[in-house]
Amino acid sequence: MICYPKPLARVLVLTVATFSISFSAIAKGPLPASGQPTVNYDLTYDIVSPVTGKQGMVATEQAFATQIGLDILKKGGNAIDAGVAVGFALAVVLPNAGNIGGGGFMMIHDAKTNQNIALDFRETAPAGAVRDMYLDSAGNVVSGRSLYTHLASGVPGSVAGFAQALKKHGTMKLADVIAPAVKLAEDGFIVSPNLALMLEAEKDNLGKWASTKAIFFKDGRPLRAGETLVQKDLAKSLKLIAKQGPSAFYEGDIAKKIVAEMKANNGLITLDDLKKYKVVEREPIHGQYRGFEVMSMPPPSSGGIHIIQMLNILERYPLKEYGHNSAQTIHLMAEAMKLAYADRSEYLGDPDFVKVPIKGLTSHAYADALAQKINPDRATPSSEIKPGQPQSYESDQTTHYSIVDKQGNIVATTYTLNTNFGSTIVATGTGILLNNQMDDFSAKPGVANAYGLVGGDANAVAALKRPLSSMSPTFVLKDNKPFLVTGTPGGARIITTTLQTIMNVIDHDMNIAEALVAPRIHHQWTPDELRIEKGISADTLKLLQEKGQKISLQPTMGRAQSIQIKDGFLYGYSDPRNPDGQTLGY
Repeated sequence: MICYPKPLARVLVLTVATFSISFSAIAKGPLPASGQPTVNYDLTYDIVSPVTGKQGMVATEQAFATQIGLDILKKGGNAIDAGVAVGFALAVVLPNAGNIGGGGFMMIHDAKTNQNIALDFRETAPAGAVRDMYLDSAGNVVSGRSLYTHLASGVPGSVAGFAQALKKHGTMKLADVIAPAVKLAEDGFIVSPNLALMLEAEKDNLGKWASTKAIFFKDGRPLRAGETLVQKDLAKSLKLIAKQGPSAFYEGDIAKKIVAEMKANNGLITLDDLKKYKVVEREPIHGQYRGFEVMSMPPPSSGGIHIIQMLNILERYPLKEYGHNSAQTIHLMAEAMKLAYADRSEYLGDPDFVKVPIKGLTSHAYADALAQKINPDRATPSSEIKPGQPQSYESDQTTHYSIVDKQGNIVATTYTLNTNFGSTIVATGTGILLNNQMDDFSAKPGVANAYGLVGGDANAVAALKRPLSSMSPTFVLKDNKPFLVTGTPGGARIITTTLQTIMNVIDHDMNIAEALVAPRIHHQWTPDELRIEKGISADTLKLLQEKGQKISLQPTMGRAQSIQIKDGFLYGYSDPRNPDGQTLGY
């Protein structure tokens, strides 16, 4: 049994008096309006400063995983070795989001070649998937079918993605980077208060499946804080992958058990689906902001495109002069967000299936046209905003971690099961939670998914297609050298959380700790509401309402893990909105 480390004290230096932020214990999932229970932590921060290091740094949402990543770096492994070790470890210690039954994206900066690689190991729809599979005979969306059934799972990509990253960019053997995760699964670890809250919040869904209850329940109820979570079947699966490589997952014993689970419960994933899964290397999205270069994930992520699109719009305003989280700054950000999310609903999807106007959406000319629609003194109702007309086409429960090594290699990884614990279904005999990533498709044009995001034909369900995502692992470069690595979980709020982290550092001169602790805002076009965390003054809220913004106070948005590289030093921080997160450097 491995004991859970005591949480580190977090302090933050601010130029103003202390403020409070409300921290939700719920991982990626529906907003409170959907009925999901929420637990808030009201914490007051007087002082805050980042973790510092010189040789290497790891920032993750779970202290055990962070320590594993740092140990790999200290042993001489590079950032990719550590990134793969962390990915497998999080599948054990962060079961609501970390995974080998889901998928995601990894951004890699290769210090030797100065190349930036966007690795896409997003899930794919099974070959048997059809456009209307989540509709009833009357053409209406069947509630829960794309979330909590075997039809909700796409073909997982995490194992293939990690294996490819390690083979092409790492220095260590797969068995060696998986070994720490095997030990955690086999020996068990103490359930933290935060994980206990997650389990309690999802007990009804988790409790539907005997294979899931056998792992996460005790005496007919979810494990509680202080009890031990042991995952023997998951340890066996990890050992098979360590010994046989990804073929164990996609062709061997694990694959056969996943397929048996599907056959017994009317699921779609076949052995052929698993065998044919492919990781895709893509060109990162590039943009410029106030002299910095921003690089992020391309489609099927919508994150990179819309971060660049919003930065292009906002660059024309003197935001530093307006002030951080002033009414004017927030108003302009909200208006830019609305315009970007409207475009997301129309144009974004899997680029292997639809033409995505990347150059048009990220062009300065298009940003100029969109900015003309912004009234600096008055909010434009979402009902009056339609997707724009960019230039012609050229021919997601989530977690994030950031890692930098002493050679200057960088890894930013965001991966997911989708909602909290994914489908909540463990494939019998594997210990592996299966994703419910199919919900990220547009089940029906105009009908929102679990995050309130509306999509259209570009993101319709299709066999072998990858669903649209908001995951946005991101690098910022200064003078062609890495300056900032960041990313976050948070569903629809991933894009805006990443945007604000970048702006807080560049526009408002915050250190990385200040940038993550600061209260956040979010607007996603529909519903027409400006979501705001606690901590923004009543006077500012009043001014925003006078501008026509519809304010909605919300629990926490995002749980960013970020590292800044400056003057030969590393400065990192784990978002305190997740009390289990930790950043370590050396």
